[in-house]
This record gives sequence, structure tokens and C-alpha cells, in this order.
Amino acid sequence: MNESLLRELVPAVIGVLVRRGADFAAAEDAVQEALVEAVRGWPDDPGSSSGGHPVRDPKGWLVTVAWRKFLDAVRADTSRRRREEVVEAEPLPGPGEAVDDTLQLYFLCAHPSLTPASAVALTLRAVGGLTTRQIARAYLVPEATMAQRISRAKRTVSGVRFEQPGDVATVLRVLYLVFNEGYSGDVDLAAEAIRLTRQLAARTSQEEVAGLLALMLLHHARRPARTGPDSRLVPLAEQDRSLWNTQLITEGVEMLQAALARDRLGEFQAQAAIAALHADAQAAEETDWVQIVEWYDELVRLTDSPVARLNRAVAVGEADGPRAGLAALVGLDPSLPRHTAVAAYLHERDGDRVTAARLYAQAARSAPNVPERDHLTRQAARLNAQLRR
Repeated sequence: MNESLLRELVPAVIGVLVRRGADFAAAEDAVQEALVEAVRGWPDDPGSSSGGHPVRDPKGWLVTVAWRKFLDAVRADTSRRRREEVVEAEPLPGPGEAVDDTLQLYFLCAHPSLTPASAVALTLRAVGGLTTRQIARAYLVPEATMAQRISRAKRTVSGVRFEQPGDVATVLRVLYLVFNEGYSGDVDLAAEAIRLTRQLAARTSQEEVAGLLALMLLHHARRPARTGPDSRLVPLAEQDRSLWNTQLITEGVEMLQAALARDRLGEFQAQAAIAALHADAQAAEETDWVQIVEWYDELVRLTDSPVARLNRAVAVGEADGPRAGLAALVGLDPSLPRHTAVAAYLHERDGDRVTAARLYAQAARSAPNVPERDHLTRQAARLNAQLRR
């Protein structure tokens, strides 16, 4: 395959798809998938038949395959949206439907021939509807790295019969990331993730499935209070707790208690326990931060996740004071998402408004979404205004 020829053809092929009605991002994705097929099937010399089938019109071949990939993606997205339209904005309590083709697709994409990380990335892209950029952000890797990972996963399963489904743990990881994107990102997928997790919980009695569903319900219960009338982000401590959905909280807590009683702790149960402690506090000042730190200790022990360590630093700052929280940040990578925002918050609580204002402004520049960026910008502006008085 002539790679220089491919590089020359890509802009032209994308242009053809755009003129046919595809948006630019969708056209890029479709051409990328066509290139994967070209890498796998084209001969070294596109004009010869040695080493593969002859490709007499490389551009025409790429346009045809890319357009087919685009149409397949549109059909898949249309089907997914139709399924989401039947889901109420607030998930109803109780078990979900017994059978659902989307959940089955999640299991099939979590194929045993893939590593768990690749299976999750492929499923998020192919079934979950997330963009490569959103998936890369969830994994804390560059977008180009994630694009290569997804392409390799597609190549791996391209000739595989999808008769052997993946394991529950991989599907749980996908559902967790889909929910997180819907909860904190710019695509509303939270209700769909809850719907599918309900169905999975109806199929299995695994503690971590119950833990994940409890975690989703407890977080989703706070959704009405997360933004103000002007669409501004409202931090947890400032939320109007009367807006929280007590029905979802009750269901989530009961589900978590039943799972914890089996004494097989997993990371989703630990996260749900933290969410339950927040939900139990009638006011922010009543939050049991000491217990929350203990649960974060369990979560770090289970996962050794840098994100868990970062969140633990916030909890330590609330339980033992901002200096202790700042000490807990030592050793964590400063490039970790939201690290700078956490440092800004702890410095402000410690009385260092100059450092806090600078860090809030710095954090705003790398915020993962617009509401968070605007919130951090306002925090920096507020402190700078105080400093000028």
C-alpha cells in the first residue's frame, strides 16, 4: 500500500463526503474507517494485482467505502436515538426490560480477542456514540493515541465471528464511562446508561453491577440541582438539596446496602458509598467527610487510580483542613484533569487568594467542558475582584 498516495487522497475524499451531505467530523471518521480497510486489503502497489486485489481507482474506492461507512454510522446513530427517545428524562425505579439489542451489542463488542481497554474504546465509539475526542478525555490520553487504539481494535475484530461475548466487567466499564460522559460532558447519555445497567442488573446478581447502578442513581438524583436557571454550574456544596430526587436516592441506597452485605467489595460499590454519604447529608456542613475519606482509602486500595487520589485530596481537605488536602496532592501528576482546580480550591480555603485566583484561571483554560470553564473563570474573577478592594 502506498501511504503517500493515501495522504494525498484523504482531503479530497473527505471533501466528496461533505459535498454529499456529511458533516466534517463524520466524514473524517468514515474516511478513517475506509483507510483501515485499505491498510488491510490494498496491495503495496495500488495499480497492480500482486499482494492483493487491484485497485484501479484508489480515490473512487475510498469514496465508495467511506460513504458506505458514513451511511452505516448514520443508521446506527438513528437507531440509538430512537431507543433513547423511549427513555424518560428521569429513569423509573424497578428492573428494566428483559431483552435489549443494545446491551447485547455491548457484550459482543467486549470481545475476548481484545484487551479490556481496547474493547471499552471500541464499544464507546461504535455503540455508545461517543467521539474519539470524548473517549480520549475519559482515558486521559491524547486523541491521536485513542484513534490508533480504536483502529487497531477494529482491525482485530474485522475477521472475527461475534459468537463469544465479552465479560461483565468490561461491559460495566463501558457503561460507567458512557454515564460519566452523559453526566458531566456535552452529550446526554446518562439516562440511556442507567436503562442498560438496569437490564444488566436484572440478568445477574453480581455485586458490582448493583454497585454501578446504585452509583448512577445516586449521582443522577442530584442532576436537577447541578445547574441554575441561567445554566450555570452549581457546585455540590451550593446545590439546593430539596431538588434532589429522593426516590432515586432511596432506590440507590437500598441497592447499595444489599450489595455491601455480601461482603465482596468492588470499586463501584465504594464509589456508590461515597455518593450515598453525600446524599445522606441534609446540608453541606453535615457531610461526614471522615467516612468519605475512609471510603476513598478503600477505593485507592482497590484501583490505585490517580483520579481517586485526587478526589481523596479534596475529602482530606474537608475532613482535616486545607493544608492536609494540599499535602495529599503531593506526588500526583499536575497535568491530571481537574488537578489545578482542586489545588485552587484548597489554596482559597487556606486563605491564599492570590495563588487560588491564578490557579482558577489556569484551570479554566483546560476545562473539559464549557459549563466548567465558565464556573472556573467566574471563581478567578471573584477572587481578583476581592484582591482589588
